[in-house]
Amino acid sequence: MARTLRTLTLLMGWACVVIGAYHVLLGNAAIPGAGSAGTTIDSWGRFMGASFTGYGLAWLWAARQRPVPARAVRWLAGVFLLGGAGRLLSLAEHGRPQWFQMALTAIELTLPPVFFWLAGAQARAERADAAYRGAVTRHAGRRTAP
Repeated sequence: MARTLRTLTLLMGWACVVIGAYHVLLGNAAIPGAGSAGTTIDSWGRFMGASFTGYGLAWLWAARQRPVPARAVRWLAGVFLLGGAGRLLSLAEHGRPQWFQMALTAIELTLPPVFFWLAGAQARAERADAAYRGAVTRHAGRRTAP
C-alpha cells in the first residue's frame, strides 16, 4: 500500500510539473480553443502554469518523505478535487467544454478519492506500527522474576 501511494504521488507530482511548465512556455497555445484569447488570458494562463508547477513540486516533496505524509497527500488531493469541482461549476454555468477538458474533469473527480483511501491506509498502518512499537517497548522495559 505504501509503495502504491509513493508511486502515485510521484506520478502526480511529475505530471503537474510537466503540465505547469507546458503552460508557462506555451501560454494560450497550451489551452485548446484559447489561441486567440488575448494577452490577459495568456498572462493568467502562464501564471497559473507556474502555480501548477509549484503544486507538482509539493507532490514530489511529499513523495520523497519516508513515510509519505498522509496528511499532506490528503490536502494536495483535496486541492485537486476542488479543481474538479470548479470544472463542474463551469460545466453547469457555460456548458460542455472541449473534450479533453471533460477528460480532465473525470480525472480530477476520480483520482482524489483514491489518494484519500491510500493516505488513510497509510495513516492506519503508521498508527498500528507505532502502537506495536510502543507495546514492545513497554514489554521490554518490564522486569522479569529471577
